[in-house]
Amino acid sequence: MAAKADLLDYELAIQKYEPVIGLEVHVELATDTKMFSPAPNIASGKYDGAEPNTLVSPVCLGLPGTLPVVNEQAVRYSIQLGLALGCEIAEVSGFARKNYFYPDNPKNYQISQYDDPIAFNGEVEVELEDGTIFKVPIERAHMEEDAGKLTHVGGSTGRIQGAEYSLVDYNRAGVPLVEIVTRPIFGGEEKTPELAAAYVSTIRDIVRSIGVSQARMERGNLRCDANVSLRPHGTEALGTRTETKNVNSFRSIERAVRYEIQRQAAILEKGEKVIQETRHWHEDTGRTSAGRPKSDADDYRYFPEPDLMPLEPSRELVEELRAALPEAPAAMRRRLKGEWGMGDQEFQDIVNAGLLGLVNQTVELGASPAGAKKWWMGELSRIANERQTDPSELATPAQVAEIEALISEGVVNDKLARQVLEGVLAGEGTPREVVDSRGLAVVSDDGALIAAIDDALAKQPDVLAKIKDGKVQAAGAVIGMVMKAMHGKADAARVRELILERANEA
Repeated sequence: MAAKADLLDYELAIQKYEPVIGLEVHVELATDTKMFSPAPNIASGKYDGAEPNTLVSPVCLGLPGTLPVVNEQAVRYSIQLGLALGCEIAEVSGFARKNYFYPDNPKNYQISQYDDPIAFNGEVEVELEDGTIFKVPIERAHMEEDAGKLTHVGGSTGRIQGAEYSLVDYNRAGVPLVEIVTRPIFGGEEKTPELAAAYVSTIRDIVRSIGVSQARMERGNLRCDANVSLRPHGTEALGTRTETKNVNSFRSIERAVRYEIQRQAAILEKGEKVIQETRHWHEDTGRTSAGRPKSDADDYRYFPEPDLMPLEPSRELVEELRAALPEAPAAMRRRLKGEWGMGDQEFQDIVNAGLLGLVNQTVELGASPAGAKKWWMGELSRIANERQTDPSELATPAQVAEIEALISEGVVNDKLARQVLEGVLAGEGTPREVVDSRGLAVVSDDGALIAAIDDALAKQPDVLAKIKDGKVQAAGAVIGMVMKAMHGKADAARVRELILERANEA
């Protein structure tokens, strides 16, 4: 790995060289079955926790005599995604065999699309945190099948280097994929790393908005390969690129691109040549390391898949799918930010957390933007982090909106609402059912409140005098005693009103 001395200062690197990036994003489609086999699709989210090598069939295991059958839903999803990327949809597209040997590739070839992808020539609008808009050109979006998953055992890093042996799980083999390939992206300059991360975030938003993938990077539903090259300012020829493989978080994408810019700049400054190769990102050290020399298309010996006919989607189908597309995420963000009246950073925090969709759905069900944000960004995110899951796995927008409604109606206060959420997450029923079963409703009956107030005042008889002297804050001690006596179920605002009324009468 490169030492710190082998990195050029980032600002100096940007002054001397123009970074050019190309991004390849792999999206696992959430179909019920795999791309060419009837085996269950682990990327659908329906088979979480499945034992290794249980979601398989003879087709995805590459057994002799088996034949692939195209998944119709995967084709529809691919067309939808292509349209959402602003692409043209090919009238005729086909599959090819991409030949390579690796243990997680049981057929020794991958069925992919080569020179006739399903979607091509698109453009995606990407907005950075400071409001800068970039239009990223899409070269193609093609269908293929995923490989299996290797687990390297015995090493300290979980990588093949230093491992004693490797285990292969074919549950992922054959999962439907769409690979989205950009054209070279120019003009990012010092913002290039941020642009790379923002683009992948935009792709995640798009695939989630149209419902074709869970797009959870921590599960590998969405992965990015980042190509980086440098060229001296004022020159036209592109530099030699490296491809950092399978970076699986937005922060890591930004860090990996930045690192490669600094590393390549240091090499060029020494008069040496950058090697065209794949590289691996190491989250723990914040560095990339060399993988293998980068293969070109000729190395894979592509040829047309003889067992599959070309795809010819009808224009009627394409227009039907186009008409069903939701509002583009970039346009939706601008609209919601204005409607919700949030500041730039407050709104961006929701976007960066990947919770905009959940917050928006909760608002559409009647919650206030502030209330929806509070629950998804606060308590639910905290619990999700503790359980190492996604907030969307814990609760639904309908449940959160109902909790907010209970607060607005005065049925519960914020403290009691957290207990309501606890009951909902424990499977005790709807929020209102939890309120009833746990007896969590706020006590607003004046008779019960006055009795508790009188008891508290008996223990602090000087409070009324202090209030009459203008020290209204003295009521806080009595309110606290009443809340404690009633286990947090008193209506604090009504308790305050009653105390002030009692002081005026004294």
